[in-house]
Amino acid sequence: MAESKELVLSDTISRPDFIQELLPSAERTALLYNLSYLCLGKFPKLERLLRERAVETQMLFGSSEAVLMKCVGTSDNLVKSLLPSLKVAAEKNKPELALKFLEKAKEWIVEIIRDVKEIVNRYQKHNSDVAKSTSDIITEKEEIEKKQQEQTSEMEALQKIVEALQENLHQINKEIEDSEKKIEKKNAEIEQFINSIINTKEELKPLMPQTPVMPGVAPGVAIFSMIVPFVDSIMGYISKMVTSTSQKSMVNTLQAGLSELTSAQQRLKEREWDIQNKLMDKQLQLAKLKIENGQMPCISHLDEVQMCLSRIQQILLQLLKFWRKVASLLDTLKQRTFAGETWIEELADMKQYFLESIDAAKEGWTQFGISCMKANNIFSVQSNQAYKFLEMSPSSLSKEDWEKEYNNVKEKLENIKRNTVNENAITL
Repeated sequence: MAESKELVLSDTISRPDFIQELLPSAERTALLYNLSYLCLGKFPKLERLLRERAVETQMLFGSSEAVLMKCVGTSDNLVKSLLPSLKVAAEKNKPELALKFLEKAKEWIVEIIRDVKEIVNRYQKHNSDVAKSTSDIITEKEEIEKKQQEQTSEMEALQKIVEALQENLHQINKEIEDSEKKIEKKNAEIEQFINSIINTKEELKPLMPQTPVMPGVAPGVAIFSMIVPFVDSIMGYISKMVTSTSQKSMVNTLQAGLSELTSAQQRLKEREWDIQNKLMDKQLQLAKLKIENGQMPCISHLDEVQMCLSRIQQILLQLLKFWRKVASLLDTLKQRTFAGETWIEELADMKQYFLESIDAAKEGWTQFGISCMKANNIFSVQSNQAYKFLEMSPSSLSKEDWEKEYNNVKEKLENIKRNTVNENAITL
């Protein structure tokens, strides 16, 4: 066995459906571009600039779709090829067969790591380009405003409401950051507990009455932890295996504590979402008044486009860390398969643990594949349909058609619901 039995859980994903956090940000991005496009329709130079950035985003979403489809395919290969092959290798005591498929799986993972890293870097560059465009628009706006009328009293009142909502949003963001720190602390406790379970000599529920527990390690948990990189799945697996009253109590305490923290965080995020929608509504009202008064509206929609792109980039960065972790776990499993004390050649004492772990692993990986497919589908819609508004020029619309399009986009934005999955995917 390797010198250290410690399972390093940093960058481990808490839930297999974390990737779905991409969905609201991806949908919101196109709609915010649409609003910005409508608001800049009377300014041809800025309209062209915005069109360029929107097209770049559309193309980037198309590339994201392709990367997520690779994630779907790899998850499917792990469920249908790697895990069954490891099971056969264990049943027939053929470590060379396990090695063959572990090496093949590593090739899949290395390819995905390369592709996800590339797309993360592209989001970084693109967001910088959007920020530069935003700066250019602000400069243009300042020049235009020198020749425009002063704000009406109604505009001033709305501006004050917008500023108050922005301050509320800033405060709730700070509270969410504090909640993240509390969750990170709780995750550290869970990490220590999982490692203590892997190294414990306390009694585990035997999957076969005659199967002894290996000294100093909980085979089922240790193996499962290397096959399934989702913390909630690992804790669920542990809760089924431990019989020690103290360990059962600790599992329940840790799960309840994390659940309470994540629920509190979700309530904060729901408040954040509510404030964002109210802020958006007031900003739209203010933009409309300015347009009617012959003034150039604020470009706050583009600021939020940057926020959405940043959220997508961060989740894809989490996906990159995730696949790197999977690669590390596969390496560990491969090393232990052929180590001096070998896990597969000496499976007589733990074969049933291994087989049960593989069966249990399929569920988590299947769910992850489904989540990636949902994310792939939404990016497909975004890249193929959501940017059709670029086919028309907002300056060509009549006042009635402009109003109709404006209200339609606003309604769609208001109907987007925040995903319930933790935005930062809760890692250890």
